[in-house]
Amino acid sequence: MKLASLKEGGRDGTLVVVDRTLTRAVKATGIAPTLQAALDEWHALAPRLNTLSEALNAGKADGAFDLDMAKLAAPLPRAYEFVDGSAYLPHVERVRKARGAEVPASFYTDPLMYQATSAGFLGPRDPVAVSSEEFGIDLEAEVLVVTDDVPMGVTPAQAAEHIQLVGLVNDVSLRGLIPAELAKGFGFLQSKPRSALSPVFVTPDELGGAWREEKLHLPMRTWINGKWFGEAECGVDMQFDFAQLVAHVAKTRPLTAGTLVGSGTIANQDTSKGASCLAEQRTVETLRDGEASTPFLSFGDTVRIDVTDEHGASIFGSIEQAILKA
Repeated sequence: MKLASLKEGGRDGTLVVVDRTLTRAVKATGIAPTLQAALDEWHALAPRLNTLSEALNAGKADGAFDLDMAKLAAPLPRAYEFVDGSAYLPHVERVRKARGAEVPASFYTDPLMYQATSAGFLGPRDPVAVSSEEFGIDLEAEVLVVTDDVPMGVTPAQAAEHIQLVGLVNDVSLRGLIPAELAKGFGFLQSKPRSALSPVFVTPDELGGAWREEKLHLPMRTWINGKWFGEAECGVDMQFDFAQLVAHVAKTRPLTAGTLVGSGTIANQDTSKGASCLAEQRTVETLRDGEASTPFLSFGDTVRIDVTDEHGASIFGSIEQAILKA
């Protein structure tokens, strides 16, 4: 099934079930008022939501309406926790090589992750507002998963059972601020503003064979100002799958229902697939040409991120954002 949140009903939105074509929806408030409420009681409420989804897709759901993407908030407008990884090692290897640094051996056996911003996510059509272009505005097209309650110390096999939803995220980064922050040795802060989530989150079974080995096996398609930018394969070159990432986060603490775990920027060894963030593209150019030629985003630019099925139909709905001056 596919779930989304309307921009109404308060800070956490109003839960709706969306059909497979992303054109029709029905409120699920008789089951749970918000997606967070549904996740809090997932095992009891998911079957009821699935029944509503089946009725909607069969054209038999009372109260169904035409879906307007502009009226959608992020599926989880605010979450208790968002932990992001960097599971695609081609991205890590290139970035470090460009600045003459080696990749630590531990990166191949231990996931690289950080605590991200989760107090408020942008909706799929909300603009990215930044106060200065000098900050180095960048998109990062990623896959993420949403968990139910995860006990501390789970194994990857156990963690897989707690992955309930899959979605996309534009993990906005301000590249010009990152070096100085990381040099302090305390991680990201100002360089990681609010991110945007895809219009809908879907259950793994909705993905069919595209979800296997706890990875999404489809290309991540990105456009900047309407021009093709990349279509890196999400299921290729991912060093750690989502079960491993969830287990890593839960090693020393339990995770609350509604925790988001991101993959990090999708990147492949095959650079002909394009890139999923500007920093990646600029690094490829630097290594190839001696300098970067692609600029970071400017005010007025637009970004589109999407994943489509084998028939070209959008699965999660596209993230479409303009870059604006705050």
